[in-house]
Amino acid sequence: MFSVCMRDCYDTCAIISELREGKLFVRGNPEHPVTRGFLCPKGALMPKWFHSEERLKKPLMRETLKDEFREAEWEEAIKSVADKLKETIDEYGSESVLVYNYAGDRGVVNYAFPLRLFHYLNTAMLDYGICDRAGQEALRDVYGTAVGMDPEELKNQKLIVYWGINAFWTNLHGFMLAKKYSLEKWVVDVVKTETAKKSEKFFQIRPNTDALFALGIAKIIVENELYDKDFVRENVYGFEEFMESLKKINLDFVSEETGIEKDRIEEFAFEYSEKRGVIHIGYGFQRSLNGGEAVRAISVLPALVGHKFGFIYDMKTIDKSYAEGAFLRTKPAKSIPQVKLAEYIERGEIKFLYIYNSNPLASLPNQSRLRKAIMENDVFVVTHDIFLTDTALYSHVVLPANTFFERLDIADSYYHRYVALNEPVTRLYGKSNSEVTRMLAKALDIKNPYLYESDEEVIKKVLEINGLSLDELKKKGFVKVEAKERKYDTSSGKIEFYSQRALERGLSPFPEYKPLKRKGLQLLSPTWKLTITSQYHNTYNIIDPCLYINPRDAEARGIKENDEVEVFNEHGKIRTVAKISKDVPEGVVVLYKAFWVRLLGWNVNFLTTDETVEGYGNASAFHSTWVEVRKV
Repeated sequence: MFSVCMRDCYDTCAIISELREGKLFVRGNPEHPVTRGFLCPKGALMPKWFHSEERLKKPLMRETLKDEFREAEWEEAIKSVADKLKETIDEYGSESVLVYNYAGDRGVVNYAFPLRLFHYLNTAMLDYGICDRAGQEALRDVYGTAVGMDPEELKNQKLIVYWGINAFWTNLHGFMLAKKYSLEKWVVDVVKTETAKKSEKFFQIRPNTDALFALGIAKIIVENELYDKDFVRENVYGFEEFMESLKKINLDFVSEETGIEKDRIEEFAFEYSEKRGVIHIGYGFQRSLNGGEAVRAISVLPALVGHKFGFIYDMKTIDKSYAEGAFLRTKPAKSIPQVKLAEYIERGEIKFLYIYNSNPLASLPNQSRLRKAIMENDVFVVTHDIFLTDTALYSHVVLPANTFFERLDIADSYYHRYVALNEPVTRLYGKSNSEVTRMLAKALDIKNPYLYESDEEVIKKVLEINGLSLDELKKKGFVKVEAKERKYDTSSGKIEFYSQRALERGLSPFPEYKPLKRKGLQLLSPTWKLTITSQYHNTYNIIDPCLYINPRDAEARGIKENDEVEVFNEHGKIRTVAKISKDVPEGVVVLYKAFWVRLLGWNVNFLTTDETVEGYGNASAFHSTWVEVRKV
């Protein structure tokens, strides 16, 4: 059977799945040009996840959050959810209902189809700001789009710069593609990651200084006339003004702030220009108060050396809007910023919360505030999931979900241009998101036919809109969507070094460096190599909960290797074990993100800030979190 990994991962691997004596076996589809027949460690262990005895088998219900769960039949559970949904809308209005979903499963149907019901009911909708909103806004300011280059075009390049991305852990197939094409690999990052250790050059900058480092590089390129003059003249708007703004950049200051020696900044600029490097812009570093400005500054570098879209960032391969069905609304949607969920619950604006494809009580910041808000306010919570997650534990009704090995779907990638087919291999437990949506629509006595379309009907129509066919997909399990001619969707129709869109939002037309006041140790919370946010923690029983701290910071606090420590700030405190590492710079500590609280007793999001990035669409600022550490 053809399958595709639905995780929130760049690679979106094409998979060959088979059932042998009731057991699932998976391998990479050897025909796929990008994922190329091998699976990452997470992908290889999916059968263990699929066959887990911890999977939910029956719906769970309780009257209040203080009651114990009891098992229920599907009919009773669905009726309970539908009745409460109708009651909430009747009493408080449709905007008091919020559907909270995210990319825990990226199947087009499984992700989007449930939204049809909530659009039909005119409920509030989630404004997704938790991941890469700042970068999306920043790239639109400069290029009019966040869609970058096709990674298969790397075969024509010499150099790739991994800026703020640990690709060896989070984009393994992309990293191997660059290796296959013999690209030189550079890394710009705060922490010396596995990717940095496997690359030819590493520039270890101080946190929050990405924008300044990029502007320093731009200054050297411009003042030494290393840029592609013909390309800039034809394709860049506001270059003269940008060039004037760079005069304010002092390279001694850049070196002092970033921690990179001046001669190495010059080395970067001269070699990058010569090799016409492309940049893979990561997501993690932009989740900070300076994130949007950083991405804006970084994004001008490929244009300076003559690339039309010389960054890897996003890849909107197909139009999936039909699956979501926003056309079913009869009034505009109230938008709830994702990171501000607790605030809206506290204000009494959310009375019913329907959660799927997500585990917000592990993944959202400032967990103490969120959990308190749910416990102390009158909000009815429904969770549809495969396991009894932390979010499920805070729910009134928990509905068992199935996995992507148990249903028909398709998935595209935000890294490459391939759409892949996912065929059902077998059925074990639970129901898909679309099945539950149809059951709820029926229980609400809704007659609209769009809420009862089959998965196959939706898939066929989505593919047809994009000039593709299901029959074509069935031949080898994937198909490449060829790119159309691309233009810059900006006011000027050019790459805007002087951004009119940014100016309209009250920002500087040029990217700016804004120093942040230090308040202790800056806490970074990247993804761990065997999890995807909170997914797989319960399956593999292997995690790394340790605090990584620089030797000098540890010595100043009397902390030795393997000491038990307390990490604390105004949001909360956690206890863990210290690991002393020179890979982490002074002034920074690292805790991997979003482990299950019910298994570990805590996770890093009891410390992370729920501030958002001003001017960048309520983007998250996880990495603008400050903590202190003491030996216990």
